[in-house]
Amino acid sequence: MRVAVFSAKSYDREFLTAANAEAGHDLTFLEPQLSCETAGLLAGFDAVCTFVNDSLERGVLEMAAQHGVRLVALRAAGFNNVDLQAAAEFGVAVARVPAYSPHAVAEHTMALILALNRKIHRAYNRVREGNFALDGLLGFDLCGKTAGVIGTGAIGSVVARLLLAFGCNLVAADPVEDTALRRQGVRYAGVDELLGVSDIVTLHCPLTAATSHLIDRRAIARMKRGAMLINTSRGAVVDTRAAIAGLKSGALGSLGIDVYEEEAELFFDDRSQEVISDDVFARLLTFPNVIVTGHQGFFTVEAMHAIAEITILNISAFAQTGRPVHQVTPPRE
Repeated sequence: MRVAVFSAKSYDREFLTAANAEAGHDLTFLEPQLSCETAGLLAGFDAVCTFVNDSLERGVLEMAAQHGVRLVALRAAGFNNVDLQAAAEFGVAVARVPAYSPHAVAEHTMALILALNRKIHRAYNRVREGNFALDGLLGFDLCGKTAGVIGTGAIGSVVARLLLAFGCNLVAADPVEDTALRRQGVRYAGVDELLGVSDIVTLHCPLTAATSHLIDRRAIARMKRGAMLINTSRGAVVDTRAAIAGLKSGALGSLGIDVYEEEAELFFDDRSQEVISDDVFARLLTFPNVIVTGHQGFFTVEAMHAIAEITILNISAFAQTGRPVHQVTPPRE
């Protein structure tokens, strides 16, 4: 199959090319994000391979179908950027990578928790300047603290087990309870109760209508004053303006995010020579108790191998049978 790979970076080329060695698909790597403005590049392709910030709204999918595209192969687990109903109407199949390395994102979550708590980012800069004072670097023992995990799927369940290993008391919220976690001492509760008792709240839920701005001003007001908030799921699960207000008032003690609700115009590119025009994002960067990473939680060798291999597997299955292995379909009404 002829496949247009959008938002392609050097590492995408490396891992997808290796995974495609035996399959032999014709991969064309394109740097731009997919949008209505760039959808014209799809002419002559059978499939399009996209990432988290590519737009697959109705207009894009209609243009894709008109150009002959029959498959969207997402090299990610999330599909909130896809109009699944429109894809079905235009006869375009959608495939995703449901799981690649939950450990990658879970371990990055723990890195954010540990760095924020022990002020590693501040200590690193101080020492490089010859400042070895400890004032302002006081942390707390994770052992004995209560951690709230919202979403205990593949990633959230690994985070929960890592936090248990640190000696934390675990409270979780998820419509589907993990019986193995319950046996390990994790208590399930509603989101409101979880927010009220947790010293650390970490988010691992998909972005849906129900979870959009799940953490808003009301939710932050219900949290323990001074609690830590971590988001490595999807940016729009957190209302960023509400989080800033919480940081300013002290309601939030610290914030660690690997995702941002307006990240499409920022992440995955070198913008070090640019002035950041997003005032909300720029305000976030002024807080000493905030760590932002640029959606790198997934970025390990193991995860990249798995993403590439499953993406190629979806494409090959579609070429052979007309149906990808991990197809995503619109929800039933």
